Amino acid sequence: MKKIALISFLSFVFSIGISFSQTGSAKQVKWTATAKKISEKQFELKLTATIAGDFHLYAQDAGVEGPVPTKIVFTPNPLLILDGKVTETGKKITKLEQAWDGKVNFYEKTVTFTQKIKGKTKAKTTIIGKVEFMVCNDEICLPPSEYAFKVPIGQ
Repeated sequence: MKKIALISFLSFVFSIGISFSQTGSAKQVKWTATAKKISEKQFELKLTATIAGDFHLYAQDAGVEGPVPTKIVFTPNPLLILDGKVTETGKKITKLEQAWDGKVNFYEKTVTFTQKIKGKTKAKTTIIGKVEFMVCNDEICLPPSEYAFKVPIGQ
């Protein structure tokens, strides 16, 4: 019964979200992407989300099935090695949400996702990828969106 209710709720949320496509998740989050040189061949990519109003952005581990967790996908680059996993920096909130039937993990206002990168050579290159994400507030979830990034490395 809970699964039927969840499926009905998700269908409702996404149908409303489609009608508000001009104000989808992408309209509620401003992204910035920067790379900082740490050492001769080491860099740190930072993807910072500034979240508008009363919306929240789900963590990479949303905590339950249902909400779309934030996912960062990198385009392979033969000159770069991803060093470890993407980390999150911000005030993570864990809250019981009845709509998702469990505790969810999310951020309000701002969060930074950081990926350490190693260069195989000293050559200048670019890291390319996308962030897949979704925002909700206490009343509505907006359709998932993507933010594409392209950041120079070693320049």
